[in-house]
Amino acid sequence: LSIYLSIYLSIYLSIYLSIYLSIYLSIYLSIYLSIYLSIYLSIYLSIYLSIYLSIYLSIYLSIYLSIYLSIYLSIYLSIYLSIYLSIYLSIYLSIYLSIYLSMYLSIYLSIYVSI
Repeated sequence: LSIYLSIYLSIYLSIYLSIYLSIYLSIYLSIYLSIYLSIYLSIYLSIYLSIYLSIYLSIYLSIYLSIYLSIYLSIYLSIYLSIYLSIYLSIYLSIYLSIYLSMYLSIYLSIYVSI
């Protein structure tokens, strides 16, 4: 009887413990890992992404903005200055030359006529 009970108990306990432990461990590990991984990953990812993105964005934006601004400003300034200078010079020269020529011609003609 004792042998029978010991065999029965050993089989029963091994089956029961294996089922119980497998269920318990699966539930416990799933809950623990889900909570731990969610917290760990959220903290790690937030820190990592904030550092990585700040460094990457600062470098990328500085390079991009410097290149973009230099190209944009060179094109814009060349077009703007060429148009502005051509208009300004044409107006200025026309006014200046008209005044200068009228004065010069009037003085020259007055001297020439008086002689």
